[in-house]
Amino acid sequence: MSGIVETDRLRLTRPKLADVKELYVFLGDPQAMQFTQIDADLASCRRRIAVHEWRRRRDGFAPWTVRVKGQPEIIGWGGLYDDPFDSGWGPELAFFFHPKAWGRGYGAELSLAALEVADIKVELPLVSAFAQPENVASQKLLQKVGFQPERHVESMNRILYRRHRPAF
Repeated sequence: MSGIVETDRLRLTRPKLADVKELYVFLGDPQAMQFTQIDADLASCRRRIAVHEWRRRRDGFAPWTVRVKGQPEIIGWGGLYDDPFDSGWGPELAFFFHPKAWGRGYGAELSLAALEVADIKVELPLVSAFAQPENVASQKLLQKVGFQPERHVESMNRILYRRHRPAF
């Protein structure tokens, strides 16, 4: 997932350290990140982005910066990754959006693009995802793009979802 990926409405690119300030607007926002890890400060956000980019070089995939085509503002960050901060779950799908982008179907569009890469370019046999029990919107999105709930992980208070690569 090293290059630019475009969907009908989105442009997905590798994040740059210059993007950190704009990413931190929502990755550090308690409302936007109410169901996941909140970056405490710009340095934490910078570290997150840098570590994921290092993993992209190693694994061949990592989260993208999300923009609406033709618009300069970053509205989200997500895609496939093997979580360097909570390892052991294998390749995962995640999506994080600025609240102004919620409810527009961008999460599903990003997820489908990431799953296409997982299925065709990287040929991952299994992709996982997580959603907190209270995060109904993410649960619906995951099921919409083909994930099935597997079990509740008590230590994380999250539902583990899995999606197997379809037979081609």
